[in-house]
Order: sequence, then structure tokens, then C-alpha cells
Amino acid sequence: MVKNKNNWFIFRFFSWYISRRVTKHFHQVDFNKIDVNSQKSVLLIANHYSWWDGFLFFYLNKLLFKKKFHVMILEETILEHAFLKYMGSFSVSKGSKSIIETLKYAGGLLNDPENLLLIFPQGKLFSNFVDDVVFEKGLSKIIAFGQQKFQTVFAASFTEYFSQPKPTTFIYLKNDETANFATLADVVSAYQKHYRQSKKVQSAIVK
Repeated sequence: MVKNKNNWFIFRFFSWYISRRVTKHFHQVDFNKIDVNSQKSVLLIANHYSWWDGFLFFYLNKLLFKKKFHVMILEETILEHAFLKYMGSFSVSKGSKSIIETLKYAGGLLNDPENLLLIFPQGKLFSNFVDDVVFEKGLSKIIAFGQQKFQTVFAASFTEYFSQPKPTTFIYLKNDETANFATLADVVSAYQKHYRQSKKVQSAIVK
């Protein structure tokens, strides 16, 4: 497992660089504002369909959540792009003995109200417009290790061009602090409902 590291200078530089790349590449990052509880950490669950996903949510965190950003990514990715560990990334190696250590570390991050943890439950890239988002089993362990001291936020993202030469990413956010997710099946069911509703809204957009 490769853990995230702190380096103020590297973080500040790449924070600026990521924001610059996002604003230059995209016509717009469109999202709905939700209430963020400063007394709780955030577990952000999102669909995964592009190389840009992690950077887009890093950018969104700066605009909306304003938490310490963390994201779990594949170990081969963090080894190839070493700077990511200074941007809140830590690695998971599927099928290895270290996976429980990683999931426990991820859950522990949720016990600090200053943190945001981004999880892509699919574990790999899928089409932007799949009918259902498949969840791998690791999320249930993270939730258990998190001791329910966090707020769960669902994000359904879609990228479109319409009449612009640059793409716009639409991020539909849902936060329900009153929700009680006793099992992974409860989380999956609630996320699928949000994803399908968001996809329906997105498909109805006409420019």
C-alpha cells in the first residue's frame, strides 16, 4: 500500500496545475450545491468513466466541500504517477494481503471531520452511460471501519459537448444525512436510484 504524503510545496503547485488543466480543458463543470456538515467527514461515492474523474472531484472539493481530499486508486496508477500521493491519493492492490490494511486506512480517514474520501466503487473504468453502476465489495469494509461518523454524498457525472468545442461535465450531487445505510445493499440501492434519476435528467437536456 502506498499512502498519501504531505508536502506543502508540491501540493500547492499541483493544486494550481490541476485547476488550470480542468478550466482549460472543460467548457464548464456544472454541479448542484448541497449542504456540507463541517462537523462530519464526507464519503463521496461516484461513477468512474474517464481519466479526468479524480481531477474533477479534486477541483470540486476546492469549490464546494473544502475538505482535505483523499481518493483510493489502483497501485499501478500511483506508481506510474508518483505526484498523486501528494494530492491525497493512496493505493489499493486487489487480491493482495495489504487490501484489508488499505480498507482500514480508508475507513479511518472518515473519522476525521476535516477529511473527504472519494471512492469509485466500480473499481475500473466503465462507459459514461451504463444503466447500472456495479459496486465491488470493499466499500462495506470502509463503511464499517468509518464508525458512521461521516456524511455520505452520491455523485453521478456525465460529460457532454453539445454545441461547444470543449466538453461540459455535469455532476449531480445528493446528500441525505438522515439516511441509515445498514448494509452495502442499502448503499447500492440508494446510489442506483440517484444515478438513474440523474441520467434521466441528463438525457432530457436540449441545447
